[in-house]
Order: sequence, then structure tokens, then C-alpha cells
Amino acid sequence: MSAEIRIEKPSAELYEGKRRLYCIPLLYAEKDVERDYLEKVERYWKEVEENVNKLEKTGKVNKIYHEGNHAAGEEGLRVIEKSNEKSYKLIKSYCEKGAELQPLEDRELFYEYMDWKRCLIIPFNSGKVLNKVLEFYRDASKRRCEHIAKRIDETLGKGEAGMLIMSEEDRNNIQLPRDIEIFLVHPPALADIQLWIREQLRKRDRNNLKY
Repeated sequence: MSAEIRIEKPSAELYEGKRRLYCIPLLYAEKDVERDYLEKVERYWKEVEENVNKLEKTGKVNKIYHEGNHAAGEEGLRVIEKSNEKSYKLIKSYCEKGAELQPLEDRELFYEYMDWKRCLIIPFNSGKVLNKVLEFYRDASKRRCEHIAKRIDETLGKGEAGMLIMSEEDRNNIQLPRDIEIFLVHPPALADIQLWIREQLRKRDRNNLKY
């Protein structure tokens, strides 16, 4: 698997001619969630853009990949706009500067993976059924990860930089080619959001103990 790099002031000379991938954790924010969380997510995406602008000192973003997207160009932008307004705005701004939005997913495989993932939310009475669902989920996940790795490898050219927007849990399962330099985009707002989520979970657990 490619080595992961966290740097503040990248040197363009150090990465000249190499393939680079700027990895951004995908965060969602439904409009009905708490205002405090919405403000943190808004700050997160602003800091993401600032971080990517710094990373572009090693080379401008040439290719863009987004979780759940199976189409290129304008069609792909419409797919992303329906799922995540914040990442859509970020991607659109880079496309306007010349970057190309690439299809990342195989549509049917992605839907298969998501359906099995949703099945795991259901409480199971039968261990046999649970094991069977887990088997199908892991198989779909493995095939999906292999497809994504292949897509990036085939479309990210020598010396090019790509932007991958995807949940960290899923990205960590992808075995990317070793010659691709991985840059993790983890702005300060991400740590604040993770802390906020942990606090909400602790509050929920304390409330559950009262009953």
C-alpha cells in the first residue's frame, strides 16, 4: 500500500514526475442536524480547500474522484450534487480551473455494496443469516475496493495529482499502487468534529443508563 504523507509545506521538486493523491475524508451534514455541527462542517470544507491549495504547490489537481460517483464530467457533477452539496461546490471550483472529474465507482457494484451494508443495520436473530450477510458484504466490499484502485491507477497519469473524496473507513481498505504518493488532508476542523461526535455518543450513553 502507498505510504501516507502529512505535510504543511510540500516541495514541488521532491514530487516532480510522481503521481500524487490528495485524500479528503467525506463528511455529510443534513440540514436538520444541530447548528453547532453544521457550522463545524462548514468550517471543515473551507479548511479542506485551503489545505488542497497548499498541496497544489507539488502540482495542480488534474483528476478528481468522489465516493459513489459513477460518471464523468457534468453528469458526474449532477450525481455528486444530489448526495453532498459541500463536496460538490469544492469539486466544481476545481473543475472550473481545469481538473477532470472521473467516474470512480462501478454503478451496480456500488449499489450492491450499499445494500449489503444497509442489511447489517438490521438486528439479526439468526447467527447463520448474519454470517451469510457478512459474507456477501465483505465480498462486495473487496470487489469494490479492487475496482476503485484499478480506476485510479488507469486514469491518474505520470506526474499528475488527483483528489479523492471518500470516507476514511472505506479508503483505508483500498490497496493503491505503491508509486502513488498519498497526502492526507486532515484540517483542524476534522478533529473538532470527531470530538463533537464522541461527546454526543457519551451523552446518548449516559441518557440510556437512566432508563
